[in-house]
This record gives sequence, C-alpha cells and structure tokens, in this order.
Amino acid sequence: MKKNMGNLDRTLRFVIAAALIALYYNGTISGMLGIVLVVLAIVFFLTSFMGFCPLYLPFGIKTCKAKKE
Repeated sequence: MKKNMGNLDRTLRFVIAAALIALYYNGTISGMLGIVLVVLAIVFFLTSFMGFCPLYLPFGIKTCKAKKE
C-alpha cells in the first residue's frame, strides 16, 4: 500500500475522529447515529495513522506530495 494521504488530510481526519469520540463520550450523540459515527471515527483514526485511504484508489485521488525521482 502506497501512501495516498498528505499531512493535512491525515491531521484533519485525526481531529474529526477525536471530536466524534468526544461527542459520543459526552453523550451529545447517542443511539444508532452515535455508533455509526464512532465506527467512522475508528476508520478515520486507522486511515490517518496508515496514510492510506482505500476509497481514494478508484477515484485516483492523492493528497500527498509527489516524490521527485
């Protein structure tokens, strides 16, 4: 898996995931919506740590800087 996410993209995903977890923990979001958003937050955490988003592949999206060869 080649990295296809830049630093800004990874940071934004991490911040959004942390916010979703905090909202769920505080009880601001709950029920089925809360569970779905927590799962989404977990996916955001994983993709931000790996630097790879599988959904970017079919669309050919890369937010990381191209390496000079």
